Amino acid sequence: MGKLTGKKVAILTENGFEEVELTSPMKAMMEAGAMVDIVSPQKKTVKAWNHDHWSIEIPVDVQISEADVDNYDALFIPGGVLNPDQMRTNPDCVDFAQQFIEEQKPVAEICHGPQLLIETGMLHGMNMTSFPSIRTDLENAGAHWSDVEVITDRGVTTSRSPKDLLAFNQRIIREIAESNYANSPVL
Repeated sequence: MGKLTGKKVAILTENGFEEVELTSPMKAMMEAGAMVDIVSPQKKTVKAWNHDHWSIEIPVDVQISEADVDNYDALFIPGGVLNPDQMRTNPDCVDFAQQFIEEQKPVAEICHGPQLLIETGMLHGMNMTSFPSIRTDLENAGAHWSDVEVITDRGVTTSRSPKDLLAFNQRIIREIAESNYANSPVL
């Protein structure tokens, strides 16, 4: 039995997620025993972006309009430039993410993924990292930004880019397994 046996994770995504930023954490969580659902505004599939071109399509398990936070133990938001930018203008996506924070369930995001959380208005005072290009966006939302591979603060785990996936995957598995909601950041 894995560390995440019995846990269910919602992977909230839209077309344009960076392929490895979804597939690597998803594989790590599943290998640790988690069940995962791809949750999306899309009806049938979501399409990945791979560096500079469109890539694989992944089946959608649950449409965001039918998703229920109570069915999940954690939320994961992959990065990519297009993915979070589309979701942050979708009230269903914003509300879904906000409910996880309010209920103190683990939330994990990588790269540009934190752009969605900016729209929740709940980042004030939170320690975070991300792809450097959204540093100012996070700081303007009240977060404290650091250039480190992974940070967890108040149950929210963030990471910079695919180069940090090993550390990020290990951290999100630990956070989901332990449901660790420390009030101080873990660097």
